[in-house]
Amino acid sequence: MKVLLTGGGTAGHINPALAVAGHLKEKEPDVEILYVGNRGGMEERLVGRAGYKMALITISGFQRKLTPKNIVRNIQTVGRVFTATAEAKRIIRDFAPDVCVGTGGYVSGPVVREAAKLGVPCVIHESNAYPGVTTKMLAKSVKTVMLAVPDAKRYFDASVNCVVTGNPVRGEVLAAEREASRKALGLDERPLVLSFGGSLGASALNRAAAYMLAQSARGKAFQHIHGYGAHDQRFLSEVRELGLHVEENPQIRLLEYIDNMPQCLSAADLVIGRAGAMTLTEIEAKAKASILIPSPNVAENHQFHNAMALVRRGAAEIIEEKNLTGEALWKKVETILSDPDRLRSLGENAGKMEVADASERIYRELKKAAGGGKA
Repeated sequence: MKVLLTGGGTAGHINPALAVAGHLKEKEPDVEILYVGNRGGMEERLVGRAGYKMALITISGFQRKLTPKNIVRNIQTVGRVFTATAEAKRIIRDFAPDVCVGTGGYVSGPVVREAAKLGVPCVIHESNAYPGVTTKMLAKSVKTVMLAVPDAKRYFDASVNCVVTGNPVRGEVLAAEREASRKALGLDERPLVLSFGGSLGASALNRAAAYMLAQSARGKAFQHIHGYGAHDQRFLSEVRELGLHVEENPQIRLLEYIDNMPQCLSAADLVIGRAGAMTLTEIEAKAKASILIPSPNVAENHQFHNAMALVRRGAAEIIEEKNLTGEALWKKVETILSDPDRLRSLGENAGKMEVADASERIYRELKKAAGGGKA
């Protein structure tokens, strides 16, 4: 079987595609996979590192805020739509796939659209609770729209074939065990709070976390691992200004980047973070209680919708960034950790949302679609 994969822009679009590719290789070692990505995009690095064959096109998105600079960018984007379409068509004809799988982002638009025009069976995967523009645009051109959460179905026309598959989870996340992880991290019996704002950090979350960590240091009742991100070097001086001296508080670890996330997540009792689709999928997979702080700086405010999918099911607490203060975060942390029943309930309800066989569900849909022929 020959499979064309496309998706890019953010890890939330790329990681599901790579998880699909990995599962495909397990099921069918002889499968041929070609990944189409955007030149200069994050996928160029991640897909290359994963070892898959790759083809590149050049595409960009439209800027909604009409400044002089953005008007120029939008004119460039119009031109790129035509060149990307031609590039995609050539790649598809040369590879002649049995099925095309899109996981979102600007790059998947011209690729899936042209594949469908050429008669290639297509499926797309939406990892968020609120579908992206590209997904909604392509929905009627594909055989199946695979959804991470059922909440997303309401945003599609009744004629669209929607199937809930869940988001595929990295194998290393599933394999990590709580007690082994806590031992490896040198933790004691006190609750562990894991907090992070993503690989680049999140300044608003860091400001609130600095206050939380300083308050926690006074009573030393909890352990903390906080990832502050590469773009917030001022964070360390801010925690010192608040009276927190890490050398006197070994129960608090401040890291620029958490490179052992599967281990830390497995060891945690409470998770504080953004509401990206893959973060929430991993929280569900490990049945963790969480306080979610959705980023307001994302398309269609989709992180808020992602978070609310858990909140409505009693699987998480939420603080919107407009209401985020150090005091509010610390109060919520103390409230949850002082109530074992609440802590357990949040985690159990998150675990109920996990789709444990997501990769296999996606594989079945892909195989079903591939039965229709190729270009």
